[in-house]
Amino acid sequence: MAKVKSKIEYGDFQTPRELADAVVIFLRDAGISPSVIVEPTCGLGNFVLAATEGFPTVRQVFAYDIKADYVSALRKALRDANGVHCQVAQQDFFSFNWKEFFTAFRGEILVLGNPPWVTNAALGALGSDNLPKKTNFQNRAGFAAKTGKANFDISEWMLIKLLESLDGQRGCVAMLCKTATARRVLRHGWVNRFNIGRATIHLIDAAAYFGVSVDACLLIVHTGVPDLSPTAGVYSDLTFNHKVTTFGLLGRELVADVDEYNRLRDLDGLAYYTWRSGVKHDAASVMEFKKDGSTFINGVGERVELEPTYIYPLLKSSDIANGRLTPQRYVLVTQRTPGDDTKTISRTAPKTWYYLLRHADVLDRRQSIIYQKRPRFSVFGVGDYTFSPWKVAISGLYKNCRFEVVGKHQNKPVVLDDTCYLIPCSSEQEASFACLLLNSDLAKKFLHALVFYDAKRPVTIDVLNRIDLKRVAERLGLESDARKYFRDAALFEGRQGLLVFEEQGKYRTKSSSGRRVPRRR
Repeated sequence: MAKVKSKIEYGDFQTPRELADAVVIFLRDAGISPSVIVEPTCGLGNFVLAATEGFPTVRQVFAYDIKADYVSALRKALRDANGVHCQVAQQDFFSFNWKEFFTAFRGEILVLGNPPWVTNAALGALGSDNLPKKTNFQNRAGFAAKTGKANFDISEWMLIKLLESLDGQRGCVAMLCKTATARRVLRHGWVNRFNIGRATIHLIDAAAYFGVSVDACLLIVHTGVPDLSPTAGVYSDLTFNHKVTTFGLLGRELVADVDEYNRLRDLDGLAYYTWRSGVKHDAASVMEFKKDGSTFINGVGERVELEPTYIYPLLKSSDIANGRLTPQRYVLVTQRTPGDDTKTISRTAPKTWYYLLRHADVLDRRQSIIYQKRPRFSVFGVGDYTFSPWKVAISGLYKNCRFEVVGKHQNKPVVLDDTCYLIPCSSEQEASFACLLLNSDLAKKFLHALVFYDAKRPVTIDVLNRIDLKRVAERLGLESDARKYFRDAALFEGRQGLLVFEEQGKYRTKSSSGRRVPRRR
């Protein structure tokens, strides 16, 4: 057990020598000819050994690791590195001054390796000290800084620190990492105007080399040779022969396919509906049920009698993605709007309140910060939109980008879980029309240009809110139908309807004072 914990704590996936040799040969054949090689997290040293043999130009090698036994083993293995000065030392990456270290060198620097494949949240759960100092280095704002968006791979922090430290110096960073990590690192560098030039991603088979099912790659970034185009080519292997796509930064966000996006960029505009997440409760064993007659059965097999007041039919991500639209589950929703006083349940539904009290040990232990300073037994992601009679829904976890119309079930609105996204609609006709637009080939192509399908949650609210349904309707010749339905699209948000489709094709909305406000593109 201690070995397993240590492997997780240090993200310890040692690079096989076969892969290390293949990477070095690829880099050498691509014209990389370093005089200095640095391996910041060397482990057993297969990358260092491959590099000392594979790069005839190398004169100095610096290899560091936090584990003393790895350092000792690599020192022994490097005794025969003829003509190359090798320094192997025990070093904590997070306390080392990398910028000062790199400034001592002249000539081409190659930073090579395989940093830990583990997140800060996972390390925090282990009580590990193998973490960077806690800062909001991604500059997330508000709620995003408190929840999942603030979670990051340790390798992400390391790679950003290395690129930042090399800023202005001629070099190359070539690191194995998850593809999602590689994209986040490049986005950070582009947004923060790091002095980085050509960048490419080369996919590798992580299952074959590391025995893990993740999308992984070799990330190559050149420094000290600025390229004004914030784009990166993605290749299917360790060559430049099989290009998959080119992704890049447009504004402050990444798009998955720059070429396709540019062909459809006029669809990137005004979201008439505000996409919302489903209900989040973080206690499925207590809050979700199957039904047997009038009896509800919770996640631990307990049979309970509950009033119907706070029980709603539930659809989950797998249901939406696979077109299973008749709910087989139910969920207990304790509030209609954030901040509702849940104590009223004790009066309106005493059996439900007693049930919540009996399971308070589970509900009170929910760790997310979103439940702090809120009424006891609160849920998150509720509002008028949650209880709309009709919805258009999509799973955030599946790659098929399938939109579905969801109506009432047994005369109650259907609730979606927090891995789904939805827009509320007032009628079946409105929902069907919005779904028609979203499932069109045109909208699908636009989504494919934006979405990274190897991400843990490919579809996000940020992406969905970029689809301009008015423009989609215009392209499909359905402008008159859009005029009819989109006028009231904001009513579930407690706002006045949108004034759309003026002759000049520009949008206007009404402010809270009723004054028309032009929207500039």
